[in-house]
Amino acid sequence: MDKSYQVVLIYITTHLGLIFFMYPARIIASTDEGHWIPTMTGVIINFILIAIYMKGLNYFPNEDLISIYLRFGKVVAFIFLLPVTLYFIMIYTITVRANSEIISVVLLFETPLWAIMALLVYISTYLAIKGVETILRTAVLLSCLFLPLLIFIFCLSFQNVDWHYIYPIIDKQFSFIMDSSFYKSIFAVGGSFLFLGFIRPYVSYQRKQILIAAIILIPFFIISVYIPILIFGQATASTLVFPFVVAIDTVNLNWLMFDRVSMFFLMVLMTFIMLYVSLLLWKSVRILNTCFPMIKPVYLKITLSSLIYISCLMIPDWKDVERLFTWNTFLELYVLSSVPISVYYFGFRLRRGNKYEKT
Repeated sequence: MDKSYQVVLIYITTHLGLIFFMYPARIIASTDEGHWIPTMTGVIINFILIAIYMKGLNYFPNEDLISIYLRFGKVVAFIFLLPVTLYFIMIYTITVRANSEIISVVLLFETPLWAIMALLVYISTYLAIKGVETILRTAVLLSCLFLPLLIFIFCLSFQNVDWHYIYPIIDKQFSFIMDSSFYKSIFAVGGSFLFLGFIRPYVSYQRKQILIAAIILIPFFIISVYIPILIFGQATASTLVFPFVVAIDTVNLNWLMFDRVSMFFLMVLMTFIMLYVSLLLWKSVRILNTCFPMIKPVYLKITLSSLIYISCLMIPDWKDVERLFTWNTFLELYVLSSVPISVYYFGFRLRRGNKYEKT
């Protein structure tokens, strides 16, 4: 049964959860002008990788990423799936730790950080145990509840903009290419599409719908970067850790039940983040269960999430989060480029081999 709408919604919501926190700061730090250029560069690269990835997956109907690599031998599977697993675990750890810090600063001032992290890990583990179908259905429910309100908030975010800050529009030197901040921003642009190769045995979807979803997200990438710039200017926005959250905090809306629009905005995005980390845990355990089939997946999920929670507790402050993020960038760039290209290569080689056999 085609469930493209569920896959599209989980694709959109998980990306929204990643876009509006650290991504704007990375892009703003990567250049002093023409911020739409690095933004669109990342989006175009992501679009190309998704197209290659899904084209490669189409060569293997009803097979997931794990079975595709195993088809070509355990050595091939080890070479590609080990970095993927490490990447998922690293991103899970960083995401939980970083977003717990955000919640502590903006919402729960007096709540211990360990309690916030425990809540995020518990909810994501529960969803992962219930399975990918539950995660997808939850994404549909949250999308119906929150996406219209989020779009309304995005419209309100233009309340205090100064359009003079949009200039200069062109970065003639393309200086962002040599800046590490640009490469750190890739996590928000392409950090979520790998799940498309894990859900194929469980859910069918149309490639065209996913590409349309990727196009729909383009305005959100641009808004997340330009709203802080248009409100504060480049000089001030570049000093902020969470520029878009601070920009939303300037919106004045007296009739809203929350004291600040940013509080409601943050709570909504945190629900999307929990969907994202539950997918990360589910994907990681899918790979680990292939290596350790004698252990029930539920035990693997509980054990892995517990180890990740302990790892989060061992990260003392925000500087260490930034350091981990920097270290993980190299692994991220490798995984997000090697997996789509390798899947397409193996699929193309298999198809060409089948043609030769027929002739």
